[in-house]
Amino acid sequence: MHTIHALSTRALLLFATIGIVAAGLTVASLQARQAPSDGRLVFIGTYTGGTTNSKGIYAFRFDEKTGALTPLGLKAETRSPSFLAASPDGRVLYAVNEIGDYNGAKAGSVTSYTVDPKTGTLTPLGVESTGGSDPCHVQCDRTGKVAAVANYSGGNIAVLPIGPGGKLAPSTALLGGTGSGPDKQRQQGPHAHQVVFDPSNRYLLEVDLGLDKVLVYRFDAASGKVTPNDPPSVTLVPGSGPRHLAFHPNGKFAFTINEMASTLTTLAWDGAKGALTMLGSQSTLPDGYTGNSSTAELQVHPNGRFLYGSNRGHDSIAVFTIGADGALKLVEHEPTRGKTPRHFTLDPTGRWLIAGNQGSGTLSVFAVDQSTGALSPAGGLTEVGSPVCVLFWP
Repeated sequence: MHTIHALSTRALLLFATIGIVAAGLTVASLQARQAPSDGRLVFIGTYTGGTTNSKGIYAFRFDEKTGALTPLGLKAETRSPSFLAASPDGRVLYAVNEIGDYNGAKAGSVTSYTVDPKTGTLTPLGVESTGGSDPCHVQCDRTGKVAAVANYSGGNIAVLPIGPGGKLAPSTALLGGTGSGPDKQRQQGPHAHQVVFDPSNRYLLEVDLGLDKVLVYRFDAASGKVTPNDPPSVTLVPGSGPRHLAFHPNGKFAFTINEMASTLTTLAWDGAKGALTMLGSQSTLPDGYTGNSSTAELQVHPNGRFLYGSNRGHDSIAVFTIGADGALKLVEHEPTRGKTPRHFTLDPTGRWLIAGNQGSGTLSVFAVDQSTGALSPAGGLTEVGSPVCVLFWP
């Protein structure tokens, strides 16, 4: 019986390993994605001031068995940390301060913190100007040499070198497009909404809501230099207002979520030339919906089979399958059980999704069906003031 049991155990492990490899994961990468025994850290960026009771960045422990969130409290008191990002080595957290001037100047700021993985304590390293007003997104390049920041009202992006220990240095470049879009109220000029390094780390992309464009820059990781690419951009449907972009794991496709039109656009990505080509678009809203709504965040599942996008107004997560040609097919619209889901994220394993309901001050947890991509609510709602960014750590 012991021999049979041992063989069965080895067989199960073999089949599990085969399944992991088939999903595009290695045993090493799976181990790297596993949470600590006491639960993975989750940081929440918020809007502060006004009617919200939020004061900055909050931390929680996430139970990957049940989906439960345990509050750890306020970890950094700072003004409107509306987007958070991790350094590639998982030691430093970067937060844009969207509301408020930097040293009296008409510019926003970005703050760096070291992270204690046991307690979630954030220790400030420094604050730097973003060179433009209302910064709304930050991302590090894959080598950890620079951090890029998108300034929404400033209409530009900043590139800041990362020094030893993760502290930021002053910006070495301010870049952006020019012009306007057809909506004279919302697209009177450029509005940079996101910065994304491509999978090869050779290009930096800027998603501009005001210009209906995704701008592409060449990036030299050795020097940290950023220069316009040729072709310099792709133009999306006029008036669509692209907000965020995500690459497919295969590196052949990218997707934008378009805030003003409530659509998702599939683009082909030529990684050799740094060129994007539009392939098609899909509404994020149900047929016949006539209410006011706008989109916010999108994420591709780690297995590359599903795409998720949030609707603010309809207050749902739209779930799609991704075809071999990048085409999207609707699976469902899952209510977020709260108002204004500005941001959400999948956990590193792709088994869970946490949505931040900005308008109702709650976090909603969902289990992800690995075969269909569909979402199922897990547990009750967790309160936190005006959540606008959800970041699993590391």
